[in-house]
Amino acid sequence: MPLDPDDYTAALDRAHHHASQWLGSLPTRPVRPSATADELLQVFGGPLPDQGTDAAEVVDELARKAEPGLMAIPSGRFFGWVMGGTLPASLGSDWLVSAWDQNSGMRYATPAMAAIEESAGTWILDLLGLPAGSDVGFTTGGTMANFVGLAAGRGDVLTRAGWDLNTRGLIGAPPVTVLAGAEVHASVDLALRYLGLGLPTLVAADAEGRMRPDALAEALAAVTGPVMVVLQAGNLHSGAFDPMRELVALAHDHGAWVHVDGAFGLWAAASPRWAGQLDGLDTADSWATDAHKTLNVPYDCGIAIVARPEAARAALGVRTSYLIQDAGAPADPFELVPEMSRRGRGIPVWAALRQLGRTGTVALAERLAENARALADGLAALPGVEVLNDVVFTQVSLAFGSDERTRAVTQALIAEGTVWMSGSKWQSRDILRISVSNWSTDDTDVATAIDAVARALAAVPE
Repeated sequence: MPLDPDDYTAALDRAHHHASQWLGSLPTRPVRPSATADELLQVFGGPLPDQGTDAAEVVDELARKAEPGLMAIPSGRFFGWVMGGTLPASLGSDWLVSAWDQNSGMRYATPAMAAIEESAGTWILDLLGLPAGSDVGFTTGGTMANFVGLAAGRGDVLTRAGWDLNTRGLIGAPPVTVLAGAEVHASVDLALRYLGLGLPTLVAADAEGRMRPDALAEALAAVTGPVMVVLQAGNLHSGAFDPMRELVALAHDHGAWVHVDGAFGLWAAASPRWAGQLDGLDTADSWATDAHKTLNVPYDCGIAIVARPEAARAALGVRTSYLIQDAGAPADPFELVPEMSRRGRGIPVWAALRQLGRTGTVALAERLAENARALADGLAALPGVEVLNDVVFTQVSLAFGSDERTRAVTQALIAEGTVWMSGSKWQSRDILRISVSNWSTDDTDVATAIDAVARALAAVPE
């Protein structure tokens, strides 16, 4: 069919209309969806029609049918899992990324994408105080950001053990031991499984989930052969940070590669408020974060940072005749992530940082933490509420007496729909976990959330 610009205009106009309606509904709509996936499958499913439909009508139909199944994740009253909203500049730039339709893998073919992402990477290294010259790749999310750092580490430790992984594969290779804290996130486990390394050996942690240096020293002493150590910048339940400098030094003394999983907590390094707790962060070998969390860009944007560029490129790069690669130029974007073809994921990151600037990025991290502290203080004042963690960043873990009552209060809170907070289990207790991740959360949202928990408590007898 010949290209008609008007086909795009009508569809994009309708998309803009529906997007504006959706965003306008967020301050007042219930957070939870009102329809289930099974119910919506009946709406969206059925046989594929023989005849096509006008593009603008398709957009209208999509928006109308999807609306009951949408969770108000961008709302300032959403505190579930660790999910941020989307800054206006990031949303607008993400629309442009789709309209530009660039395969962002090669510097030669899509120079604007490469230049924007490289600029964003430089800003990130500067903001977080990480080594200049590190490779920065934009992945699908935090899991694949961990994958990149651990893939680089796997190749590095095996190379130093005399094994050429890229040529010979893993079969017959010296075993690689991976040490991680007792409260390691499941995304690290997944990345290690993808890499053929299996689950990590767990190292004891303290009451806040921080890896204990004495336990790491003991674990390292028991290891022979190649080893990697995985640290945390932001525990899922407490928000706590591993003692970086001491742990990294111990690991490096044993020749280990050190990777830091900082899915949401790595951004604390932008602020001097957490300088003491993150001292030594820059001495690790690789880092992972997820920009859709604390930085508030759209989904599909993890960030993988590797201090030794040759290790990342050896693990993920490829050379072939049909790819035009400039000799001596910086790495192509596809050499830093698992995919050869991808959208320009780093463009919304550039836009977010450009909108916020240095002071705004610092203020964003600090404001999220202040809202978490306000929620913890306000909820602790309610009868029967126990705050289980030291609130050092954006996470708050609560219990309401017995496990049974905690589960019941959580269910009542979710059913009401005013706010969304997710249940979890921590240190053998059922808990309600609050993650403050949305840039738009304000004092009113905090007060609304406290009132909602109070109503849920009142609805569940002790």
